[in-house]
Amino acid sequence: MNFKDYIRVIPDFPQPGIRFKDITTLLKDGEAYRSAIEALKEGVKHLEIDIVAGPEARGFVIGAPLALSLGVGFVPIRKSGKLPGETVEASYDLEYGKDRLAMHKDAISPGQRVLIADDLLATGGTISSTMNLIKSVGGEVAGASFLIELSYLTGRDKLNGIDVFSLVTY
Repeated sequence: MNFKDYIRVIPDFPQPGIRFKDITTLLKDGEAYRSAIEALKEGVKHLEIDIVAGPEARGFVIGAPLALSLGVGFVPIRKSGKLPGETVEASYDLEYGKDRLAMHKDAISPGQRVLIADDLLATGGTISSTMNLIKSVGGEVAGASFLIELSYLTGRDKLNGIDVFSLVTY
C-alpha cells in the first residue's frame, strides 16, 4: 500500500511556505489505518519492546494501536500539568519559545525497553525530550517509529543513533 496516497498535503498551513502533512485522511480509512499500524509493527518487531510511549496528541493515535498490536502497554507523554500523579518533566524548544512534556514517574520501570511512536519526525525536538523523560526514570530507548519523516529537517540526527523506522519519507 502506498501510504502517501492517504496523506493529504495542505499548502501554506499553518503559515506560508509550509506543506502540512495531514494524517486525518489516513486515520479515517479503516483499512489504511490498520495497514499502517501493521506496517509499523513489522518495522519494529525485532527490537524486543517492553512498552510503547507516544507524545501528545497524535502519538496517542499511532502509539496506542501499535502497542496493542505488539501486545505491550502504552505510556502517554503529555503536556506539563495534564497528568494527575507524580511526574517527571523535560522541556523542548518551539519555533517561538519553549514547552514542557511530562510523564508519570512510575510509567516506565528501570531497564524497560521503550519504543517511541509518533505521527511525524521533523526537527526531533519533541522526540529528544521524550527520550530524556524515558532515560530519567531508567528506561532504555529501544527505538522510534513514525508514520512520516521529513528527512530534510534532519530530526533523525538528534536521536543519538537509535533505531528509527519511518513508514513514509518526504
